[in-house]
Amino acid sequence: MIQSPIPWPNGARCACAITFDMDADSLIHIARPEDSFDRVYPISMGRYGPTVAMPRILETYRRLGLKQSFFIPGWCLDTYPDVVDAILKGGHEIGHHGWIHEDPITTKGDEQEVAFERAMDAHKRHCGAAPVGYRAPVYNVTQQVIDLLIKHNFRYDSSLMADDIPYEMQTSNGSLYEMPVHWGTDDWPPFAHYDEIGYMMPVRGPSAGLAGFWEEFEAQYEAGGFFMLIVHPFLTGRLARWRLVEQWLEKTLDTRDVWFAPLREIADHLDGLKADGFTPRIEQLPYYAGPQS
Repeated sequence: MIQSPIPWPNGARCACAITFDMDADSLIHIARPEDSFDRVYPISMGRYGPTVAMPRILETYRRLGLKQSFFIPGWCLDTYPDVVDAILKGGHEIGHHGWIHEDPITTKGDEQEVAFERAMDAHKRHCGAAPVGYRAPVYNVTQQVIDLLIKHNFRYDSSLMADDIPYEMQTSNGSLYEMPVHWGTDDWPPFAHYDEIGYMMPVRGPSAGLAGFWEEFEAQYEAGGFFMLIVHPFLTGRLARWRLVEQWLEKTLDTRDVWFAPLREIADHLDGLKADGFTPRIEQLPYYAGPQS
């Protein structure tokens, strides 16, 4: 059972999004700023995302007629502008993902606001407009970041885990939609092996690593819910893994009643439903005013 199930367009059974966090090599630069420039192996691993995986991913989306959402740090927008242009030409959405993948939990106060604004400037330069969606690096959104999103008229966040389907977050300053994530549909646990930034996951084979994602989809489809993958080009964009995702996309589009959409279009849909009297489930923020004991 899902509380306050959302009626999807044209009677679709489930809304779907295969979203990408294109972090590229920002991860090594934020983790090892003193000598990251000379760590050639992790730089090359990150660069695989924009230079090799992204053309592959965009070609699949073009062939299947899909428009989806990409979350990209501002530093990556500046560093890989040709990929940004290709994403935009494909009609896809680019969301805010920090400046250089800084963790909001450890980047607070003025430092966080400066990084946030710096990324906003990069979006305006490369995308021609301010973003409307945000995903926090490592999902570590804070109340300060929520307030910054509302201040800058963002429509949704995609970092939190309080429901199976999109919901609304209300604060004293305003409200946002939440497009909820979950580690069960994130490719970091099965595929990330990155000692330099503190992750040593036992890398699983493509079929084993992706199998849990499809089980999550089946449950959401049965419940009439919302299925979203949160994946990284330098992980799931590799040849064998993406081939399996591509095969799943082809089969799902052919045999299931689903609505694939970028997250901004899901926000548009929720706006329309609210105008017609539908009320999504609401979470009030902040959850707590201070430390709990």
